Amino acid sequence: MKKGEIYEGVIEKVDFPNKGYVFVEDQKVLIKNGIPGQKVRFMIQKKRSGRAQGRILEVIEKSPLETREPVCSNFPACGGCMYQTMSYEDQLHMKETQIRELLEEALIQGGQIDENGNAAFEWEGIHGSPIEFGYRNKMEFSFGDEVKDGPLSLGLHKKGSTYDILNTDDCKLVHKDMTDILTCVREFFREKGASYYRKLQHTGYLRHLMLRRGVTSGEILVHLVTTTQEEYDLEALKDQLLALPLEGRIVGIMHILNDSLSDVVQSDETRILYGQDYFYETLLGLKFRISTFSFFQPNSLAAEVLYNIVRDYIQNTSGMEVFDLYSGTGTIAQLLAPVAKEVIGVEIVEDAVAAARENAKLNGLDNCKFIAGDVLKILDDLTEKPDVIVLDPPRDGIHPKALPKILSYGVNRIVYVSCKATSLARDLEAFLQAGYRLEKACCVDQFCETVWTEAVALLVKE
Repeated sequence: MKKGEIYEGVIEKVDFPNKGYVFVEDQKVLIKNGIPGQKVRFMIQKKRSGRAQGRILEVIEKSPLETREPVCSNFPACGGCMYQTMSYEDQLHMKETQIRELLEEALIQGGQIDENGNAAFEWEGIHGSPIEFGYRNKMEFSFGDEVKDGPLSLGLHKKGSTYDILNTDDCKLVHKDMTDILTCVREFFREKGASYYRKLQHTGYLRHLMLRRGVTSGEILVHLVTTTQEEYDLEALKDQLLALPLEGRIVGIMHILNDSLSDVVQSDETRILYGQDYFYETLLGLKFRISTFSFFQPNSLAAEVLYNIVRDYIQNTSGMEVFDLYSGTGTIAQLLAPVAKEVIGVEIVEDAVAAARENAKLNGLDNCKFIAGDVLKILDDLTEKPDVIVLDPPRDGIHPKALPKILSYGVNRIVYVSCKATSLARDLEAFLQAGYRLEKACCVDQFCETVWTEAVALLVKE
């Protein structure tokens, strides 16, 4: 087997996240963007140290799990979705199996086993999203072209492509209000002949369209992200957007200027073209003000399921000091505050901390304190000692230098919320070595149709 050679085979299994495996003459080949049971033609991309990785060229036969038709026009080319031809029940079963196996393997390696050598913990299964489609409250769309030098496109990346952008006018991950706004913005700039930003040449104007929409409130923020290389009459665009017959309501339109060389949504300067730079969402009876760059769980209704589980895992916090590390806009902190002595949230994104403070005032909570900064550094300065810790780190997990500081508190209960279970499985080693036991765990599917799912783990001090 050599690089560039083409083979055929059946995807035997898909591990989290999106790691499919095909066996060719007893050689295991890693293949992404496949569904278990698909027969595929693939080309070997890498081959070294006995490991091989391939790229799918063609799906020869559908998987037996593909029992329904696509719900949008861009599947399977679009990188936004992976599993929409599978029933939601099959998606949940596959994701549950993936996460459970990850945690079981980590526990067996760490020595938390029963008399039969199996991982000794309580697995509580998977909780599905209350709605399967139209669930995302935030989406970042990119400007580009579908084919080289083709007309301006606005949507999501083609699967496996850095440059090709598909027009996702009927994306079903978001509410129709978002795709109506997307179409309006794209057609406006097509008529103007505006250029899009080319990453290699660092030239062009249009970069991203970021939309946020409250699922419970229907309030919408529109963010147009451009360079400063051209100028257009954005007042005319504003008027067209406000005239759209939407189910929800646009409460803010922002023009974000970004001349960074990297392909990220960030602001050198933000100009408010209309309204305000925040919207409201309600979770479990609490109201949250969410600003442009504030982290908030992308599936509001599934977040309610997630936070109920977190509260259940923590149990009684009456009179306790709670640390909510990587606290975002302070959702978990405020849900715990009514029955805690004090909750301290630490979050590196200053906008999110400002929003968390506003949210606490909004909900009449005076026992929440939110600190802006890196968890790694802030823990050195805190004089308070926690009784309970909640961890909700970004996908890469907890910084390896922060982990010993967290463990040094020796609290009896830690709840770890993970959007990338491989990071949780990796971090488990340190928890087990520090005398913690994984008592129970489950997952919550906040990302229907995609390869991602959330995991929640309760760690108890032995």
